[in-house]
Amino acid sequence: MTATHARRYAKDLLALVLLPVPLLIAAAPAAFAGGGTRRWFGGRGESQRADAQAAKDAAAAAFYELDTAQRDLRISIETITAVDGSPAARRAADDFAALGRRIDEVSHAYITAVDAYDLDRDGLEASVAARARGELNRAKDALVRVKGELDRFEQGLGPLLDKAETQLARLAPAVERARAALLSASTALDAVRSSGMRADDLAARLAALAPELTRLNQGAGHHGVTDTLQRADRVVRDAEAVRMEAERLPERAAEMAKRLVSLRTRAQALAHRAAAVEPVLSELRRRYTVACWQDLQPVPEQAAKNVRQAEERLKEAELAHAEQRWADTTALLTTVRALLNSTDEAVSAAGERLRRLNAVAEDPQQEIERTRFAIRDAQRLAMAGRTTPDPRHARPLDDSVARLERAIAGLEGRHPDYWRFLRETEAVRTTVAHAVELIREERGGGARR
Repeated sequence: MTATHARRYAKDLLALVLLPVPLLIAAAPAAFAGGGTRRWFGGRGESQRADAQAAKDAAAAAFYELDTAQRDLRISIETITAVDGSPAARRAADDFAALGRRIDEVSHAYITAVDAYDLDRDGLEASVAARARGELNRAKDALVRVKGELDRFEQGLGPLLDKAETQLARLAPAVERARAALLSASTALDAVRSSGMRADDLAARLAALAPELTRLNQGAGHHGVTDTLQRADRVVRDAEAVRMEAERLPERAAEMAKRLVSLRTRAQALAHRAAAVEPVLSELRRRYTVACWQDLQPVPEQAAKNVRQAEERLKEAELAHAEQRWADTTALLTTVRALLNSTDEAVSAAGERLRRLNAVAEDPQQEIERTRFAIRDAQRLAMAGRTTPDPRHARPLDDSVARLERAIAGLEGRHPDYWRFLRETEAVRTTVAHAVELIREERGGGARR
């Protein structure tokens, strides 16, 4: 309603209020039956006035419908743009803005037509009423056309609006889950700390989530729906991790205590085994050439050094455990395990070297036959279904045969290098295994093709 219309309707209403009661009662039928205080005259002029008034009412109804539709659609557009930053969403917002400009144009034309004619004026000419009816009908038709464009535009928004509403439907539950996760983490942390465990690192991680909760409480209107959903998911994930670690902390502390005892026992056992490496090396030096044992010479000293370092780290780990520095305890235990593993391998290697050398010195034929069997098996595979082998397969197998024969020849003499012989036969078997793998892959690929 324009300001002119509002003043006109207020003036009519004030006139009715100021009338004496009997006059008000007498005037009421005339005021409300025809929509005002107009006086009616018979003839063609009044017919034109009535037609113009009907056109005005129809245009007003079209204007109201368009305005209502535009308001409703604006809510939909705001919902989409609040959630969706895609090109499609931006294009929809631009198209709606263009429609808004078109709506402003036809609305302005309608208001201009309404303000141009006072259909309640006494002595309204029939020609003026007819002209008013024409302009109001054209204004109504324009309003209806734009309303149709708005309706079609709204129908095309369906997928974008559904997506946005789905996101909005997720918003409240997501924020509530984040709050619940933070509460659960805080409760679990309080419980473990009440048992005498400090859990300072977990407390610090939980405190770091407080600003995120503040942002969640500020709402999607401040940070956007997408960012709020992502923040809520991140808070749930981080808070759940704190809760789970807090609940498991007593068990984890007990496991660390057991590992401390276990690793100390293992370190003591390795110290005893390391002391037995020197007699093994003595026998290797006595029975075999330098090449068979020279690389093992540093083992006793390195093993003793590793064991000492492991024991020092164990003391540090025990102190960290007592002070409830769980991350430091875990790191130190990992270092101890690595030291003991490398020592175990070195100590075991010395004993295994002596065993293998004794076995091949007593009967080298067993190692030779094992390697020849691998070569013959690969040769049969290479010839399967063929009259001549593929050179790519035959060449490495033929080279392996020659290499084995050279290794066997190296056993001749008074002091053979058995360790070199064992490394050569092992290398031959590795080459043969690679050739077999290549043959099977190529034939398998051909079958699939």
